[in-house]
Amino acid sequence: MLTLKLITEETDRVICGLEKKHFKNAKEAIDEVLAVDKRRREAQQKLDANLSEAKKMAAQIGGLMKEGKREEADAIKETVAKMKESNKQLEETMNEAQEELTRLLCQIPNIPYDEVPEGATAEDNHVVKSNQKECDGTDTVGNWTANPEIPTAKLPHWELAKKYNLIDFDLGVKITGAGFPVYIGKGARLQRALINFFLDEARKSGYTEIMPPTVVNTASGYGTGQLPDKEGQMYHCEVDDFYLIPTAEVPVTNIYRDVILDEAQLPIKNCAYTECFRREAGSYGKDVRGLNRLHEFSKIEIVRIDKPEHSKESHKEMLEHVEGLLKKLELPYRILLLCGGDQSFTSSICYDFEVYSEAQKRWLEVSSVSNFDTYQANRLKCRYRRADNKKTELCHTLNGSALALPRIVAALLENNQTENGIKIPAALVPYTGFDMID
Repeated sequence: MLTLKLITEETDRVICGLEKKHFKNAKEAIDEVLAVDKRRREAQQKLDANLSEAKKMAAQIGGLMKEGKREEADAIKETVAKMKESNKQLEETMNEAQEELTRLLCQIPNIPYDEVPEGATAEDNHVVKSNQKECDGTDTVGNWTANPEIPTAKLPHWELAKKYNLIDFDLGVKITGAGFPVYIGKGARLQRALINFFLDEARKSGYTEIMPPTVVNTASGYGTGQLPDKEGQMYHCEVDDFYLIPTAEVPVTNIYRDVILDEAQLPIKNCAYTECFRREAGSYGKDVRGLNRLHEFSKIEIVRIDKPEHSKESHKEMLEHVEGLLKKLELPYRILLLCGGDQSFTSSICYDFEVYSEAQKRWLEVSSVSNFDTYQANRLKCRYRRADNKKTELCHTLNGSALALPRIVAALLENNQTENGIKIPAALVPYTGFDMID
């Protein structure tokens, strides 16, 4: 969440940032925060003054008793007793104000960086690069030479999956429901190959592999900002009050909740493979066909904890890592800088990677790489101790998909189909053990 220091010292910038993110009633929300904080501070100041005065008065009582001035001593005792009762009320006021303040702050999103473009929806995102040419921010298609081996009648991945017995969507419906596919034979081996390939590439880039739980408690959901923003999109185990994770970002980042790190430990680089679970309530139509939108899917996540002055460099390195994966998979891709209105609740800046679906003739998002500045760290109380002055400061947190499997698989099947079968990219062959699906 946003820090009170930022809101108090840079109120106008915060309001402008929230308006860029299309947060409704931004000024009213910030004014309410400031009003509640004022009430809390006034109660704190009054309480501090009372405690200081009571301490002085209590020191007088002993002297008055020795001097035989019992009535004066009793009068002071009565005054101190009344002050204690008043102090209880002040403490209640402070606690109530603090609870209200935390509730309000949790409902306010992060503010975007200055370089984040204006815009309300995905239509306003800026394409900054494709794998065939640099873009000037106005190109919304990208350019590349289509695979000449792709047959004229291009099949979508759900038909290819059925043709080559790779994925059984109907069986998933039987076992669980829509959005829970069953991978079979070479389809399952392709999944496992991609997972191992992505994890190995992350390890080569200096990431430490984590195998976290895929179920988290409420505190973890609040720590990374999924709660209270996205509780409707998460599967909730009500009896135990646990949540199935929507991404490995949640458990991995929460490793550092309530932790003070040494500056020398930063940046911390972790990666994790997990299953991810999303209710995707309200999703329908062509966008959910096949692997386009699932309720359960595999993903490798990269997470960094860094100090503020280095986090932009870390973000750049993460973007290069994800781009390198798509290059090795030989997929047509583009990179988009998300506009303010299309950013997530918690991010300060986010780039999306999309691959092109040759059969569907549309772009499929496969990764979001975000810098959250101190927003998550403030909720997590994730800090580091500076080496020069030993002061503690909030860390910056970053994460990204590297990569999410379903749409990668969709693009691999569709873009590599030939008259003789589906070719496997050279980088994956050592992992699959086969170079063709036929």
